[in-house]
Amino acid sequence: MSTTITSTRLLLRLLSSPSSKRCYYSTKQQSHYNINGTLYPKDNWSNATPTILEKLQRKLHLDPKHPIGILRTLIESHFNTFQHLNSLSPIVTVKQNFDDLGFPSDHPGRSLTDSYYLNKTHMLRTHTSAHEVETFARGVDRFLLTADVYRRDEIDRSHYPVFHQMEGACIVSGKPGIEKLKAENEVMRKELQRANIVIDDPTGSGSDTNPVQDEHDPGDSAVISEHLKNSLNSLVLHLFGGGVNSAKEGEPLQVRWIEATFPWTSPSFEVEVLYEGKWLEILGCGVVRQDTLNRSGVPEKLGWAFGLGLERIAMVLFNVPDIRLFWSLDPRFLSQFQLGSITPFKPYSKYPPCYKDFSFWIPTKEENERAGRMQFHENDFCEAVRDVAGDLVEGVQLIDEFVHAKTNRRSVCYRLNYRSMDRSLSNEEVNEIQDKVIEEVVERMGVEVR
Repeated sequence: MSTTITSTRLLLRLLSSPSSKRCYYSTKQQSHYNINGTLYPKDNWSNATPTILEKLQRKLHLDPKHPIGILRTLIESHFNTFQHLNSLSPIVTVKQNFDDLGFPSDHPGRSLTDSYYLNKTHMLRTHTSAHEVETFARGVDRFLLTADVYRRDEIDRSHYPVFHQMEGACIVSGKPGIEKLKAENEVMRKELQRANIVIDDPTGSGSDTNPVQDEHDPGDSAVISEHLKNSLNSLVLHLFGGGVNSAKEGEPLQVRWIEATFPWTSPSFEVEVLYEGKWLEILGCGVVRQDTLNRSGVPEKLGWAFGLGLERIAMVLFNVPDIRLFWSLDPRFLSQFQLGSITPFKPYSKYPPCYKDFSFWIPTKEENERAGRMQFHENDFCEAVRDVAGDLVEGVQLIDEFVHAKTNRRSVCYRLNYRSMDRSLSNEEVNEIQDKVIEEVVERMGVEVR
């Protein structure tokens, strides 16, 4: 059903709705975050909300019967000689998350609109690479590191502010290490030649647009790139070329490599797999920047690293249509999966959506500056919606916007799609939630309801 709420009705609901008696989200401010007994003082960088912090305890990747945990163990079984690290704290320093990896000071990922900060110096990691330097520094040369990561994002069926990444790395020392990689390359190359896989790779081991690092011998970098590609082609075959194949029976698995750009590797690549007629991006990877290894205290070493999103792959392999399902506690979802097995998800119900539109004027830059507020950003709007509605909101879509010719004020209209994965929502219940969303957005962002 679709409902457009007029300004008058909105204001009446805010004044008279029983929603004031029901608390979906508390805006009560405290001077510190208390996370597992550790206090983190708040400052003007603090933007992590209770809705996000309550996810810290779930650790889906450690559940051996959850799709995320199943996928983790399948990948670990392929890299069985690597050290497996799965329990590092999600709270890291800004230095770990950005500085140690060479992120420029103006990188958009550092923005308050993109990342969750506890304060100016501590944050929730936005990627598993935040632990690269400390892991290399401990002398770990081959590892898989799996963890929950946190990013402010849009709201739809494929995006969620918490997801899970796996970081893999292999580094070696000098010529003996390079010779070892050469020997392993020969073995993997022969195995891939016998496998039912077609690999389209025009990227080589570097180019003018995807350069070998100045500190590296081109020959050594080529050996490392080949070892990276052989390792990941074998992994993709392990995941997609067996019981759950992207091609029709008897047809080869198709994989392609594409040049990419990442702050922490060069040359850099992305890997895609043809699955059910569509090319799917699986992971990003490359030769580790020497600056990172130097900061780790191992300047004599060099090697490769990759990172992949477990949800992206799990949604495909397990046929999960909505990323919110991974966070469901409903036994109808959780009981469908078994350790070590890829079992396609069978939908147990289909509940109808409920649409609500929300139109408002965005404060001008001058108005926000006078009020000490940040300028409007859609990620902040989605965060406010999610803080109130939680996983009952399935999507948020901008459906209309215009700028007033005389006042130069900008007006937007967002369509909010509410749908529970476990039960039917009544229109009255959704109206109540929508009222709280509007109230929260007005209070937090200073918008004017239309």
